[in-house]
Amino acid sequence: MPEDFKIIYLADARELVVPLAPLFIEEWEPYYGRQGPGDAETDLNDCCNRDAIPLALVAIDGDGEIMGTAALKARSIETHRHLSPWLAAMFVVERHRGHGVSAALVAEIEKNALRLGYQRIYVGSRGVTSAMRDSGWTRLDEAESLRGPIEIYVKELVG
Repeated sequence: MPEDFKIIYLADARELVVPLAPLFIEEWEPYYGRQGPGDAETDLNDCCNRDAIPLALVAIDGDGEIMGTAALKARSIETHRHLSPWLAAMFVVERHRGHGVSAALVAEIEKNALRLGYQRIYVGSRGVTSAMRDSGWTRLDEAESLRGPIEIYVKELVG
């Protein structure tokens, strides 16, 4: 049975930046960890937009607990800087996986990209889910990331 949750803009809940930062550090340790070049809190604060990229969305349950997040960013994969925008910073807290949170976040990022005038969107992943493939994401290329090889997918957006 799907969990009850809602998706909000991080811009409307800036207080979530602080609890999200350690989740980002844990999920993307090579980038946000001690030896990495990233700063999770700075990146999250940069994503506190509604009408421009970067923007971040957060899925929260009825108690306000963070279930997952996703962002729409101009750049993500350094080897593919010519492509934009990107579905990025996507993760769902482990205990909430398998309940539709990921699919809902992806759908909302797609809607926001279209609302902001983009005709396509990209994602770098170790593989897309069958739900993403079924909803029109297609493999475009492959690349190396700090966490190893990834595949790059594209989706043509329609209004």
